[in-house]
Amino acid sequence: MEFDLDEVEDEEDSPFPEVRASVSNIDDPEMPATTIRMWFLGLLLTLAAGSANIFFNFRQPAPSIVSNVLLLVSHPLGKLLALSLPIRTYRLPRWLAPIGLGGYEFSFNPGPWNIKEHTLVYIMANVSIGVPTALNAVVVAEINYGVKLGYGFNALLILATQLTGFSLAGLCRRYLVWPASMVWPQNLIVCTLLNTLHAEEEDARGGVSRFKFFCYATMGAFFWFFLPGYLFQALSIFSFVCWIRPNDIVINQLFGSSGGLGMSILTFDWSQITWIGSPLMVPWWAEVQIFTGFFIVYWILCPILYYTNSWDLSFFPMMDNQPYDRFGKPYNITRVLTPEHTFDVEAYDNYSPLFLPASYAITYLIAFALSSAMLVHTILYHGRTVLHGFLHTRIEKDDIHAKLMRAYPEVPDWWYLLTFAACFTLAIVTAEVWHTGIPVWALVLAIALPVTYIIPSGYVYAMTGQNITINLLAQIIPGMILPGKPVPNMIFKAYAVQTLAEGTAFVQDLKLGHYIKLPPRATFMVQLISTVLVGLLQVGVKEWMFSNIEDICQPKQRDFLTCPHNQVQYTTSAVWGLIGPARQFGAQSIYHPQLYAIAIGGILPIPFWIWQRKWPNNWNKYVSMPIMLNGIGLIPPATGINYSSWFLVGFIFQFLIRRRNFAWWTKYNYVLTAACDCGTVLSLLLIFFTLQFPKGGFNLNWWGNTVFMNTADWKRLPLRQVPDVGIR
Repeated sequence: MEFDLDEVEDEEDSPFPEVRASVSNIDDPEMPATTIRMWFLGLLLTLAAGSANIFFNFRQPAPSIVSNVLLLVSHPLGKLLALSLPIRTYRLPRWLAPIGLGGYEFSFNPGPWNIKEHTLVYIMANVSIGVPTALNAVVVAEINYGVKLGYGFNALLILATQLTGFSLAGLCRRYLVWPASMVWPQNLIVCTLLNTLHAEEEDARGGVSRFKFFCYATMGAFFWFFLPGYLFQALSIFSFVCWIRPNDIVINQLFGSSGGLGMSILTFDWSQITWIGSPLMVPWWAEVQIFTGFFIVYWILCPILYYTNSWDLSFFPMMDNQPYDRFGKPYNITRVLTPEHTFDVEAYDNYSPLFLPASYAITYLIAFALSSAMLVHTILYHGRTVLHGFLHTRIEKDDIHAKLMRAYPEVPDWWYLLTFAACFTLAIVTAEVWHTGIPVWALVLAIALPVTYIIPSGYVYAMTGQNITINLLAQIIPGMILPGKPVPNMIFKAYAVQTLAEGTAFVQDLKLGHYIKLPPRATFMVQLISTVLVGLLQVGVKEWMFSNIEDICQPKQRDFLTCPHNQVQYTTSAVWGLIGPARQFGAQSIYHPQLYAIAIGGILPIPFWIWQRKWPNNWNKYVSMPIMLNGIGLIPPATGINYSSWFLVGFIFQFLIRRRNFAWWTKYNYVLTAACDCGTVLSLLLIFFTLQFPKGGFNLNWWGNTVFMNTADWKRLPLRQVPDVGIR
C-alpha cells in the first residue's frame, strides 16, 4: 500500500486535545515490532499472569493481575534482554527454500527495546489474561449440577467463545477504530505510560524516577499485604462499627463489609478497594456518576425495599450470592432436578419458589433498566455515526493517525471471516460431540446477540471507558427458548457474553495499535496466538486446582477459595435456566413489577439528552445513564465496601491530589496503581503457596483474625425469621 507523506502536514495532529496530549503524531515505519524477544517476553508474562488470574478468580477478596502491571514489568525486562542478547544477524540455510525460509535473516537483538515491541506485549496481556466466562460456567456445571465434560470440551468452548469475539472486532474496525472520534480513553492512559517509559529522559522537576517509584511502591504493597492478608485480617474486613454492636442486625447490614452496604467506608486491603477496578484509573467524572448510582440504588432504594419487606426481602440476608427457598434456607437445586439435569415441575411445586436476596433483586431491576437505556442512549447520542458507518459513508476525515497507518498493509476482512467460520465450527463440535443439550440454532442466536450489540456497546466504551454487558438478555432469551435446562443456558450465556466482552477488548487493542502505529497484521497475529495459548493453559490450571485443593468452592474454605464468581453464575443459572424467566418474573410472581424497569430505562436518557442539547457546554455533558446503571452491576459478588472505599480513594487521588499537585499526579498516579496491584498479587501468591497451602497450612488464630467473624455482618443474618410453615 502506497503512503503519501505529502498528505501529512508538518504540525497536523488529532482534533481531540486528550489524544494530542497522550499520543505521538509521528511514526517510524522501520522500527522492528514482531521480534523474537517480544514473543518470548510477551508469552512468558501473559502465560504466567493468565494462570495467576485463574487462581484469584476462585478467591474472595482477591486482586487480579491487570495488563498495566505487565506493561510496567515488561519494560525493565525488555531493556535487560536488549543489553544481554547477542547483537548478531543469523541466516537460515538455503535448503529451507522449498518452505519459504531459505536465506531468511533474523536477530535475537535487533536494537534497543522499543515502544512497538512493548505495545505488542501489552496487547497480548490485555486480550488474554482475564478469566473467561465460559470457565466459570463449566465449573458450575461440574460442582453444582454434576455434569463433568472434561478438558477437551472446556478448552474448545473457551477458544470458540474468545475467538468469535476476536473475529467480530476485526469486522468492526471501520466503525470503532478508524474514526478519530472513537477516542478510547483507557488507551490514552496506556499511551501516556508507554511514551513516558520510552522518552528516555527524566522530568525537568527532578525527583524519583518513575521506575524507582514503581519498585519502592511495589515493595511497600508487597509487605503491607501481609497485614490484611494474613497477620491482621480484620484490616481487610474493617467493619469497626459492627465490632461494637456485633448482634445488631440493622447496624451490621448498613455498616458491614462482608454482607452489608459498606457505610463504614474504610478498608486497608488493596484487593478490597480494587475489587471493581482501580480507582486511580477511572476519570473522576465517571467515578462520581458510578458512586451516585450506587448511593441512590443501594444506600437509599435498597434499605427502603428491604425494611418495608418488599418482595419478602427481609426474610433473607441483604447482600448475598445465593437464592433461597420459602423456609429461608439456601435453595436446594437438586430437589427440582430430574436425573437428566432438567427442571422437574412437580418437585418444584412441592418444594418452593426461588426467592432472591435484596442484592440480587436490585441487580436484576437495574439490569432491566440498563438493557433499554443503553440502546436509547446510543441512538440519541451516536445514531448518526452508526447509520453512516453501516452505509459506508464518511462523516469524518482521516486524522493524522489514520494517515500514518496507511504505511502498513491492512488485515483483509476475509482473515477475520475465516476465523469466525472456524470458531463457529468449533462451537458446533462442542455442542454435538459432547451432547450438551444446546441445539445449533440456539448457538446462532447466542452469537447474534453480540453481533447486534458490539457497535452500540463499543461506542459507549470508546467514548466513556465504561464497558457495557448483555448479561440480562443472555439469560432471558435462553430461559425462554430452552426452559428448564440450566447447562445449555450457561453455554448460551457464555457464547453471548464472552463474545461481546472479548470483542470489545480486541477492538480496544486495535485502537491502541492504531495510536502507536503498529502494523495491523502484527496485531492480528499477537492477539490470535496469545489468546489460544493462554486459554489452553488456564483450563489446565483450573483442572489442577480442583484436583489438589481441599474444599475448594465451599463457603468455609480456609484459604478463602470460595468461588464467589461461580456462586453468582450458579444463582443466575438457577433463576434463568432452571426455573425460567416466565415462572420467576411472570404475572403470578412477586418479582413481576421489575419488568416495568425496561420501560423506565428507555425513558431515562431522554431528559438528559434534551438538557445537553439545550445547554451543550455545561457540566451536564458528562451525565450518562449507561455509566450510572452499568457501574453498579458488579453487585453481587461485590458488596458495599467495594464501592464506598473505591470512591474514597478515587476522591483522594483523582480529585484532591490531581487538583492540588497535578505534577505529582501526572508523574506517579498510574505508576502507583500498577505497583500496588503488582505488590499485592505477589504477596498473596507467596502467602498462599508458602503459609496456607502446604501441609494443611499455618493460620494465626487471634482476635485480629477472628473479630469480624463474630458479627451479624459476617454471618449474613436476615432481619426477620421465616415462620415454621415457610413464606406463603
